[in-house]
Amino acid sequence: MPRKNCWTIAEWAGEATPHGMQHLLSRASWDADAVRDDVRDYVVEQLHDERAVLVVDETGDLKKGTHTVGVQRQYTGTAGRIENSQIAVYLVYAGARGHAAVDRELYVPRSWTFATKPELAGRMIGRFLDAGHHVGWVAGDEVYGGNPRLRALLEERGVSYVLAGACSGEVTTGAGKFRAEALAAKAPSRPGRSCRRGGAKGHRFYDWAVIDLADSGPDHQQLLIRRNRRTGERAYFCCFSTAPEPLATLVRVAGARWRVEETFQSGKGLAGLDEHQARRFTSWLRWVTLTMLAHAFLAVTRAAEHARHPAGTT
Repeated sequence: MPRKNCWTIAEWAGEATPHGMQHLLSRASWDADAVRDDVRDYVVEQLHDERAVLVVDETGDLKKGTHTVGVQRQYTGTAGRIENSQIAVYLVYAGARGHAAVDRELYVPRSWTFATKPELAGRMIGRFLDAGHHVGWVAGDEVYGGNPRLRALLEERGVSYVLAGACSGEVTTGAGKFRAEALAAKAPSRPGRSCRRGGAKGHRFYDWAVIDLADSGPDHQQLLIRRNRRTGERAYFCCFSTAPEPLATLVRVAGARWRVEETFQSGKGLAGLDEHQARRFTSWLRWVTLTMLAHAFLAVTRAAEHARHPAGTT
């Protein structure tokens, strides 16, 4: 369906009105958080990968009115500018066999009273670990890498991470504190590793280097540097691990962050993640939980099909 909302879904199902779908989202008795937990367990079981990465990121849904929960004029990467929108933070399980969202939190801005995006990410990661699931790495962009509390939470729980940071961010070495860009200038001009990223805009080629920082006991802190071969633009990543990790592993984890973009794109395009017309928080929570379930089913089905018919076989 080109549009996925209570009206169009009810019509497709042969219902005369959308009342049944609207009842499911607003008044019916069921626990959206319990279904979320089922989705998480289902994804981890079916897409299980010992090298999986948890990726945190947010996405915005453009809205016209002012009554939808959490909506206001704010910057959203969906539009690339300030727009009237609603933003949610998601936790994506990204493994070799596939990727799907396993948790969600609505970002409620200051005008509504709020928790920050890194705080929401910390809640979701904590729920994932408290449920008994194991993951070796967490990845995220500057919103999350620039938050000391989130990094401290991961370190306390012994979860390694590769989180993007600002060029002006300070890192601690045995010789003192330095801005990331100043420390990167001291790195060897010859890259330690190169790779390419594919996407809608074609392949982008990068060089990578890593600098070891001051260790605290058995833990290891590193600064990962990425340079765009064409533009020379640099990006910086704060890295923490409970054991020494090679550059190749850090690059792999940093690259896993791009899978969240694919999750948002397919979740919206295939399952209607952004097409809700829910004003109340409960209705929003139920809608996104059900779309996460639908998207997880598609991801698992795709993985099973690829396992039965590997590329290059008939």
